[in-house]
Amino acid sequence: MTDVAARSTTRPERPAGEAARLVVARGLFAGPLPEVPEELYAEVHHGRAERRRHHLRVAADSHVGTNTYFGRFPASYWQRWTTAREVRFEAHTRGTGRVLLRASDTNGVPRTLAVHDAGPGEVRLSAPLDRFLDGGGLWVEVVTGDDELLVHDARWTVAAPAADRGTSVVVCTHNRADDCVATLRALTAEPDVVGLLDAVVVVDQGTDRIDTREGFADVAARLGERFRYLPQPNLGGSGGFTRGLYEVVEHGGRTDVDVLFMDDDIRCEPEVVVRLATFGRCVADPTIVGAQMLNLLHPTQVLAGAEYAVLTDLSNGHVSPGAVGESDVTTFFADGTKNVQDRRVDAGYTGWWSCLIPAELVRRAGYPLPLFFQWDDVEYCYRARAHGVPTVTLPGAGVWHADFPWKDWDDWHRYFNLRNAMITAALHSPFPVRHVTAVLGDLLGRYLVAMNYGLAASLVRAVEDFLAGPEVLDDGGVAAVAAVRGLRAVHGETVAHRVTDAPGFGPTEMEIVRSGPAPSLTGLVMAKRVLQQGLGRTPFHAGLVGAGEAHWWHVSLFDRVAVTDAGQGGVRLRRRDPAALRTLGRQGARALWRFAREGGTAAQRWRDAAPALTAADNWRRLFGSG
Repeated sequence: MTDVAARSTTRPERPAGEAARLVVARGLFAGPLPEVPEELYAEVHHGRAERRRHHLRVAADSHVGTNTYFGRFPASYWQRWTTAREVRFEAHTRGTGRVLLRASDTNGVPRTLAVHDAGPGEVRLSAPLDRFLDGGGLWVEVVTGDDELLVHDARWTVAAPAADRGTSVVVCTHNRADDCVATLRALTAEPDVVGLLDAVVVVDQGTDRIDTREGFADVAARLGERFRYLPQPNLGGSGGFTRGLYEVVEHGGRTDVDVLFMDDDIRCEPEVVVRLATFGRCVADPTIVGAQMLNLLHPTQVLAGAEYAVLTDLSNGHVSPGAVGESDVTTFFADGTKNVQDRRVDAGYTGWWSCLIPAELVRRAGYPLPLFFQWDDVEYCYRARAHGVPTVTLPGAGVWHADFPWKDWDDWHRYFNLRNAMITAALHSPFPVRHVTAVLGDLLGRYLVAMNYGLAASLVRAVEDFLAGPEVLDDGGVAAVAAVRGLRAVHGETVAHRVTDAPGFGPTEMEIVRSGPAPSLTGLVMAKRVLQQGLGRTPFHAGLVGAGEAHWWHVSLFDRVAVTDAGQGGVRLRRRDPAALRTLGRQGARALWRFAREGGTAAQRWRDAAPALTAADNWRRLFGSG
């Protein structure tokens, strides 16, 4: 059956004389693609229902609710951060039944706010945004008796703010032409979404360009003059997103604009544009607004309700207290409450897979740092906070992104992760040099005993480049990529092999060896493993270790070991190399000794250089336009 909702819902018809209203979320009952589980949008409590993108047909004697990831309205976030004082659920109906407006509190306990006996016509149920400050959301439930009820053209609306804002999307891509075109086609497939956009800017930094793909012309035709395609040399994710931000802020023609970053390889839920853009239009003060990440391979799993970084530990990805952690948001807790983000939590930063940045922030704090890759989003959010601009990760605004656990840590990007973490910590923390030195030393030891020699070399180079100072960013990171890949190329464990083609491993040498529990006395275990590796007194000659068990204390028990790649496509072969252990150990010790002595001075150099590094003039130079 075709979807009955044919007209636009972003600008609904309203009775004469009624004040203008803004659609801040559409009532969707199914995903943009068949592979997206319908339970993320509407769940059938009992009976039967037909769930389609823009309509819900509830059979007789049935009960359906939208207390789901995409079905809820995040009332707590709207009360805390926006100027809206009331929200209204609106929909058209055919048939008979009841529509209930339901709400939850901080702990997920539900209550009923209003009931509408529906027939042919329109439903309008309003709720004041005055009892949700610490948490809670809104949703609707449909209950039928002897007849079915069709609900369509559903939407959540608020009074339109006095001042409107523009929204432009920036997509950064590098040699993912098919993925990028698929994202653009999804983004532009729904007129409601396209109608909210001033521009879509695609920054293509690859050699496999997206304008060679069949769908490119279709996207360009849908957008017309609002579409800008900008090929440029590869300056990494930082350089790609910043180029689009620069073009919108400097040449977009309006000052009151939000720029929505979007990854090229996501599975796009176009509704994310509606929810982020309208939230950004209604916030009381300039705010970074981020979408949550859902796992692409496990589409009902959310990565985190909100995240923060521990800067002095050089680590990010920590789940904010009270937030939903990586889990299935279609499941229920033992007390019967839904695994949804009821409690309002604060975010330290938000990822750039889909993130709204106000132009006012650029004028206050400058552009992102030219970090090439990794931690650019973290640094910008912490810098924004220092300039009075908070970060909000908005529940119910989500896109699907490649699962992080399926990405291997042993890759060239680890250099950027470490170097840029040090830079971010230098800029936005007290930067306790002794503590940071200990963190780096612990990482170096783990890499060495686990025979991750390429990772150890990457860490040493990251420390040296941090100490070298801001000049390492003069080219935007291009030289660093080549240098780190060269460092890693001499270490065999950095290459993945098909398990049946693993060189030097016979089929009887690949028996699975399971890991024991994590040690409690890690310092003593580390010293023991160093001796075992250095002297060749390892308990196991060869074996296979799964990706989830490749802990340093376990892998270091082997003379030779095949470790399953996180992507599950093959194995990486680690071999004990006493010469590499000694050489990298000496290099690492020298680098850390220098860091302990010079780290504070280097951190101050980074702080002094930050204004120039983030200025428009520096980025114009990197873009080759100044």
